[in-house]
Amino acid sequence: MSVLLIIAHYFSKVKEMERNKMKICAIICEYNPFHNGHLYQLNEAKRRSGADAVLCIMSGNFVQRGEAAVVNKFTRAKHAVLGGADIVIELPTVFATSNAELFAKGAISVLSSIPAVKTLCFGAETADKNAFLKTAELLNNEPESVSLKIKELTANGIGYAKARATAWQGILETDLLSSPNNILGVEYTRAILSQKADIDILPIERIGGGYNDTGLQDGFSSASAIRAALHRGDEVEGTLPDYVKKDLSLKDFPHGLDTLEKYALLTRNESDIARVCDCTEGLENAFKKAALQKDSLEDSLTSARYTAARIRRITLQNLLNIEEVLIRESLQSSLYLRVLAANKARTDVLSALGEANCPILARARDEENLNGVAQRAFAVDRFAEKVYGLLCSQTKPHTIFF
Repeated sequence: MSVLLIIAHYFSKVKEMERNKMKICAIICEYNPFHNGHLYQLNEAKRRSGADAVLCIMSGNFVQRGEAAVVNKFTRAKHAVLGGADIVIELPTVFATSNAELFAKGAISVLSSIPAVKTLCFGAETADKNAFLKTAELLNNEPESVSLKIKELTANGIGYAKARATAWQGILETDLLSSPNNILGVEYTRAILSQKADIDILPIERIGGGYNDTGLQDGFSSASAIRAALHRGDEVEGTLPDYVKKDLSLKDFPHGLDTLEKYALLTRNESDIARVCDCTEGLENAFKKAALQKDSLEDSLTSARYTAARIRRITLQNLLNIEEVLIRESLQSSLYLRVLAANKARTDVLSALGEANCPILARARDEENLNGVAQRAFAVDRFAEKVYGLLCSQTKPHTIFF
């Protein structure tokens, strides 16, 4: 065989191996709770991505809104697998409880450690891939004039998200900075570009209720509306798969988080509170005072400048002892892939995770091999489990394979 034929045969084999490698579509999620809209997105992700498997990276017992999830993470992960996901891993708590930018950066840093993850699917109000790519590129190269405008607006008491959207008006071709899911989609795309991750994006238009809608709609309601209805004791028939509904019980919902957060504020001094991400401009003093008030911390401190979500995140991260420096260090470190639930028939997916540049945690003692930043980040996950257990007065299993 000639040298040219040998070379051609070699490259043919390489291409064949590349074609045969598993391709995973990832979904960054909270499933709080898992509802019909999530089920629709999961099915569409499978259909449109052409991937061999779907991996969900899901927030644990506490979510990005700065709240406790209405259902524990193992049960929510089980719901995702019953809905068609092949495996669910946990988004480390240091990222899951952070603002949109750090939430997205953290999720992408974990996903990019898995070579088989080639697509990220996310729900959005606008399903225009090119618009997300263009917007993300512009935001990653923010001109000084926009930065100065944002500073000016925030100095005048306008919240950061609104200030940024206002400052970019007339520059961006499409408005992706005014809707919650679009904002997250932009942050995911920014993180992919800045981290040079080999991941394509697949935005899918949301159907049914909007992110902040509080009223139930026929078939497809927002998670916010479903949570509100559950807390009122209203019927949520038709909005959730049956396997989710049977696991929801009002008596098991977490309660008392605000009291724990006030206690944590009272036990820490101002300089410690100020180490929490986004606790700036002397907010630590306001938190110390609000901890002594009858009103909730959210009601006491929310304003045009400080959104309710920002207040909730700061108080939650203070409770869980998550300082900004740990978040930043975690972004620069190789952490772990903690499996919450998996389809036991898909051992090939677990094998694909084995090629990641960080360890898999699927058994009770796997975490003993962690060290450094990964060990500290996982300690936060463990502590968050204990706090959630106090709020729900229950314990849950380690990992679910079925």
